[in-house]
Amino acid sequence: MTDRLLVLVRHGQSDWNLKNLFTGWCDVDLTDKGVAEAREAGRKLKGQGITFDVAFTSVLKRATRTLDLMLEELGQTKIPMIKDQALNERDYGDLVGLNKDEARQKWGEEQVHKWRRSYDIAPPGGESLRDTAARVLPYYIQEILPRVLRGEKVLVAAHGNSLRALVMVLDRLGPDEIVKRELGTGVPMIYRLNADATVASKLDLAA
Repeated sequence: MTDRLLVLVRHGQSDWNLKNLFTGWCDVDLTDKGVAEAREAGRKLKGQGITFDVAFTSVLKRATRTLDLMLEELGQTKIPMIKDQALNERDYGDLVGLNKDEARQKWGEEQVHKWRRSYDIAPPGGESLRDTAARVLPYYIQEILPRVLRGEKVLVAAHGNSLRALVMVLDRLGPDEIVKRELGTGVPMIYRLNADATVASKLDLAA
């Protein structure tokens, strides 16, 4: 049987995750903890006996470095690695660089909560989760899914919100459900798909 394997991993902790700042497309690096999380993700996947044929990531350093570290631990640094900004984090617009508490002081608790946790309300100059899905899902359907359905084993290292867009479709979640779904940093989610692209099984390798 063809093993239609898709593994999604949110990048390890970044400098701005640690400082509780809105990051978006700002290109920040991993913390020491984030490096450790990425390496641990690679070791967990190696422990599952998984080998990959191709890897996808965003163009942002925290995701590409996470991918590099995972592949290093897997001993699979030679596989093709495809970078595309379609997989970038949600753009938080005017919130980028602000501490989440500062944003609440400036715009109010309720408004910031709406921007962060509603599906289709975008912060000023930024994207809603629906906007993020509108660029992530076509890329998934055109570039990633066909490889999985051909039997290639695919690894995707990306971001909390770009991966939420995929998880929403794969797990068949509604807009209200997906905004509440937290994706841990450096936690591999292993999907095996049916021939019709629905999910046959899912394994979450949380610690």
